[in-house]
Amino acid sequence: MTGTATTAESVAAELVGAFRTHPDRPHVVLKYAQTLDGRIAAVGGDSKWISCEPERAVSHAVRARCDAVVVGAGTAVRDDPRLDVRLVPGASPLRVVIDSTLRTPSGAQLLTGPPDTVLITTNRASDADRDRIDRAGAGIREVPAAPGGVDLPAALAVLHADGIRSVMVEGGARLLTALLAAGLVDRVVVGIAPRIIGTGVEAVGDLGVNRVADGIALRRACLHSVEDDVLVAYDVLG
Repeated sequence: MTGTATTAESVAAELVGAFRTHPDRPHVVLKYAQTLDGRIAAVGGDSKWISCEPERAVSHAVRARCDAVVVGAGTAVRDDPRLDVRLVPGASPLRVVIDSTLRTPSGAQLLTGPPDTVLITTNRASDADRDRIDRAGAGIREVPAAPGGVDLPAALAVLHADGIRSVMVEGGARLLTALLAAGLVDRVVVGIAPRIIGTGVEAVGDLGVNRVADGIALRRACLHSVEDDVLVAYDVLG
């Protein structure tokens, strides 16, 4: 891969594949970068940069193909991502943070626009934090709480009702795991970097799988090399 915008866009199109239509939620694409040994961050949380810049350009092209890009509150706080499209031509999608208590900082880069940002929260968020996020210019959607924080089917239903038909979920591990465990993922796109770091943050946590045969089944493999990184994508069997 040459790293040009045109190449990044064509690779992204193949990796993302065709969007599925659902009556009550958007098509969900998980996209993350990991080391060869399956870590998305070092033990202390550092993750910059696991992937090479051409691979990150593909990630931006994937963002541009979706209606929204979604992260959990932990990623918003720890990594302070911008979640816009900068490395390739294309429109930046709606930015969404799954944040059950509205702990996203007022100075977070994703609260500066454009594009627009929406935080999906619960009744556990304080009035003071609601006012703070409102003053920052972000939208707030409230859904029921769940043991893990936010009721994810309800959160996706809210986005669907707002006209969002496809979302790219970029992390963190807790959100990736919860969506997979709930059967809410249509496509998985993983960038694998030529690096081994040993102990660190796993991309996916405990799914309650006790036998290999009971693991989440994937199909229709798509594979691209980007410099020394490798990008793989699969449909999730539903």
